[in-house]
Amino acid sequence: MTDEQKALAFVVYPGLTPLDLVGPLQVLSALAQMDAGYRTVVVGASTDTVGTDTPLRVAPSHTFDEVPAPYAVLVPGGTVPTLRAMADERLLAWLRTAAEGAELMTSVCTGSLILGAAGLLEGKQATTHWMLRDVLAGLGATPVARRWVEDGSVITAAGVSAGIDLALHLVERLAGRQVATNIQFAIEYDPEPPQGALDWANQPYGDLKPLREHTLRQGLAEHPELLGRLLAHT
Repeated sequence: MTDEQKALAFVVYPGLTPLDLVGPLQVLSALAQMDAGYRTVVVGASTDTVGTDTPLRVAPSHTFDEVPAPYAVLVPGGTVPTLRAMADERLLAWLRTAAEGAELMTSVCTGSLILGAAGLLEGKQATTHWMLRDVLAGLGATPVARRWVEDGSVITAAGVSAGIDLALHLVERLAGRQVATNIQFAIEYDPEPPQGALDWANQPYGDLKPLREHTLRQGLAEHPELLGRLLAHT
């Protein structure tokens, strides 16, 4: 990575959801292939392989210390391990330092909760997975029900697959609409899900509420004060 290249840094921590990371990484790696002014890196506390919430394991390309001043940051989400990462002071400290000079601080799904835990959503509009959107208020943010939400240098995306939409939006912001369209064609991103579009008026909140409660209480069992802040807004 040369000094002239702008580093697009993707954060890895144990237990993340792979698609939150890999979907946007694929899109923005395509941008880096088209424009030598950008470079994608995957950062973590070490370059050791870590588990995800699937059988897939991933390894960062760089440590946090090796990328102290990225141009942009993307934090993926997950379930219980992501809630635990909200108390990972090494990760939070790196995010705070990165945010001082970064042009963009972004997240996918519950990755926004980690941004919030780092104090980076205070006074910002933000989104996350729909099941946990309301708890953003406990982190000083204003929850918004959109596919992605842009508020200054902070851009947050909704659940999992929304990360691809966010990444294409970032490409358009960084390199223009035509480049973003070319990459959309390259990855053939043209969703036609077998069940059709989601009916948001009938989201299965009741069916998934036990999963939500488990995620919050298990993830933050050792941090009752933070858990209480989040539960106060549910």
